[in-house]
Amino acid sequence: MTQASVNSLNSVNGASEAPPVDKNKRNWIVATAAVGGAGVAAVAVPFVSTFQPSEKAKAAGAAVEVDISAIKPGEKITVEWRGKPVWIVKRTPEQLQALPKLNGELADPQSQRKPDELTPEYARNEGRSIKPETLVVVGICTHLGCSPSDKFQPGAQPSLPDNWAGGFFCPCHGSTFDMAGRVFKNKPAPDNLEVPPHMYLSDTRLLIGEDDKKA
Repeated sequence: MTQASVNSLNSVNGASEAPPVDKNKRNWIVATAAVGGAGVAAVAVPFVSTFQPSEKAKAAGAAVEVDISAIKPGEKITVEWRGKPVWIVKRTPEQLQALPKLNGELADPQSQRKPDELTPEYARNEGRSIKPETLVVVGICTHLGCSPSDKFQPGAQPSLPDNWAGGFFCPCHGSTFDMAGRVFKNKPAPDNLEVPPHMYLSDTRLLIGEDDKKA
């Protein structure tokens, strides 16, 4: 039977022949969809949307106990509390000595802005901490929610001033923070990094999410 006869028979039986698949067009559509998805993912990378608290986390609000005995001077660890990244930094003596010298360059050196939101009373000091050597802050920029990068090494570096004393740099819009999480003047971020409620259970155990007032 010829192809023409087969087509004629299908037409009589009510079946229509499916149009031929354009393999090149199909491959282009698949490739375009894949690239589009990758683009969306790339845009989202600098932000910390994965750290935004879920409704379950908000309701729970459980405190997090952390062993800080292994943190050496100049090191940082990150823990999660209420869906947020919380940084615990063991500052060196040199980093502590540099803090008072920066007050004139900072937007809010005494942590007076939004104190009830951003800085508990026990952290309203130069180091924004209970113990001078240990900084506890939420690692989310107060501008648009990006996560700053560690820039602990002092000295001139790309995107940083020549007299950089160490701190944090937000790659999204260029905000800079010192080793106490205090924001520098004339930067997009309006406020210092948030200090979460916290307290010491011992010299080596830290509780994030509760303090003496809430215990």
